[in-house]
Amino acid sequence: MSAYLSLAPWYDELTRDVPYGEFADFYELIFKKYGVSPSLCLDLACGTGTLTLELARRGYEMIGVDGSEDMLASAQEKLADCGAVVPPIFLCQTMEGLDLYGTVSAAVCSLDGINYLPTGHLDPVFERLRLFVEPGGVLIFDVNTPEKLRAMDGQVFLDETEDVFCVWRAELSADRTSVHYGLDIFARLEEDVWERGEEEHTEYIHTVDTLTGKLAAHGFGEIRVFAELRDGPPGPGEQRVFIAARRL
Repeated sequence: MSAYLSLAPWYDELTRDVPYGEFADFYELIFKKYGVSPSLCLDLACGTGTLTLELARRGYEMIGVDGSEDMLASAQEKLADCGAVVPPIFLCQTMEGLDLYGTVSAAVCSLDGINYLPTGHLDPVFERLRLFVEPGGVLIFDVNTPEKLRAMDGQVFLDETEDVFCVWRAELSADRTSVHYGLDIFARLEEDVWERGEEEHTEYIHTVDTLTGKLAAHGFGEIRVFAELRDGPPGPGEQRVFIAARRL
């Protein structure tokens, strides 16, 4: 069962609380810390393109890449009234299969996209990013912390609007290295007619030490770790951390 099929048409409605503007503000703060003014930027695992478009409206030339055709279809629909000087380009590629026509001066990967990679896939993804982020460019991504993911074991979560109801259950793997989510999505087709969809997602647990070590091994330096959307190091019990690095 694939991820982001039944969920894709409802993703934006179910994630209205995501502060995309704050993400963009934080990225720009990090750009300044590294002394870069990116022009062409990559949004890896861009989903429905909301953040891609937010950055495009701020004057960045954007390429959005995602492995889900359904999520990208939603992103493409937004281009008609995106309000950007240069509309983004969207490409359907996996993170491991990233293949751009040239280099970018910055790359971002938001909302735990890296957590969707098994540990064995981190090396090829960081190697692809090394190829396509130009020397001196900056990579920024965030991950759910091991503490957050392991604490979700056995939890049941509900998201709902007037037209969609989503219930998802989290289960920690026996080796405590990943969390499996089972989602049931009930979407309104007519006044009293609902359609049920099912999806499965898996997020993999990565420590900061693992991620920073692999970045260093693949040609990234000046590695910094930030608290969630805050200019400072993460503290105890942090739920999400941001990692930034310069392509050497």
